[in-house]
Amino acid sequence: MAKKTVADIDPKGKRVLMRVDFNVPIADGKVGDDKRIVAAIPTIKNIIERGGKLILMSHLGRPKGSPSPEFSLKPAADRLGELLEKPVKFVDDAMGDKVKTAVNSLNDGDVLVLENMRFYKQEEANDETFSKQLAALGDIYVNDAFGTAHRCHASTHGVARFITGPKVVGFLIEKELKYLDDALNNPTRPFVAILGGAKVSDKIEVIKNLLSKVDKLLIGGAMAYTFMKAQGKPTGNSLVEADKVDLAKDLIKIGGDKLVLPLDTICGKEFKEDTPTMTAEGNIPDGWEGFDIGPKTVELFKNLVVNAKTIVWNGPLGVFEMKPFANGTFSLAQTIADATAKGAVSVIGGGDSASAIKKAGLNKAMTHISTGGGASLEFMEGKGFETLDILDNK
Repeated sequence: MAKKTVADIDPKGKRVLMRVDFNVPIADGKVGDDKRIVAAIPTIKNIIERGGKLILMSHLGRPKGSPSPEFSLKPAADRLGELLEKPVKFVDDAMGDKVKTAVNSLNDGDVLVLENMRFYKQEEANDETFSKQLAALGDIYVNDAFGTAHRCHASTHGVARFITGPKVVGFLIEKELKYLDDALNNPTRPFVAILGGAKVSDKIEVIKNLLSKVDKLLIGGAMAYTFMKAQGKPTGNSLVEADKVDLAKDLIKIGGDKLVLPLDTICGKEFKEDTPTMTAEGNIPDGWEGFDIGPKTVELFKNLVVNAKTIVWNGPLGVFEMKPFANGTFSLAQTIADATAKGAVSVIGGGDSASAIKKAGLNKAMTHISTGGGASLEFMEGKGFETLDILDNK
């Protein structure tokens, strides 16, 4: 998937319409966590330092197709200005005369942030008319929003159909594609993947795709209990997808010795921090619920990960937000960091996996942490993205 990037264009004097992912937490009119804005800075600086007139589009939250002040991108625009140490303009609309005037007033090197794309129902509908109106604002289109690359919306897909000039990716998407694609399709072995999270149903296609590529696939999180049930083991009150037990049986057969399931479980009586706990080896007793992998599983997983050369991880192995059930996730995170320090390539899916790595204080110890949870998951399923297919190839 070799796509042209911003390095392949000359933005000087051109209106560069760029899709970013500024879907950041806002509290009291301030950005709570700016990592997604920071991630877009290299592409933004490259364009404006070479004289492009930059117009940024993003969504924020779920305003359901109508303006909602709490979902305004103004705080994100303000934070971007602080990071760039230069004024960033903002217009409280995404279409119409006000936007045209703001775009026409831009000088080379200026930055303008449009209001939340999802204030318009036409955005998620990938409406053709809306897409054409957006395309008319730019001479060049750049997509650097990996977190929404799996969504065919007007600002991620429709606009690229109608823009007349070059259509390229930014450095963030280029980096995401490099690490995810290389890890999955050209891994240095041993290649170990770790999948956690709540539901087998969310990861069916990922499991199938990974089993054809990995040396070992480690399963944790609540979805492990559906596999336990498939093995005929009692699961107590643990979360089990009853309608996916037969599928789990099939995956166990397909996976063979590649598929590695937990040996033991840290259980609690209730889903709360101060619940009584116990370690169940194999069977989980009635009245108890599994919330984390147990110490034997931690050692098993660590021994498989520590010598790996390529590691892909998506989904926590337990309820890491609660201290009694955080050991599995944090222990494995440290082992992945240790393997990375020895030369392994570690690629961490976004979402809860990224949150766990941050909470463990190991952000800088990983090779790559994806900015898109859903997008990275779909990429691991082996799916192509129409939003990227439509862009210019090298």
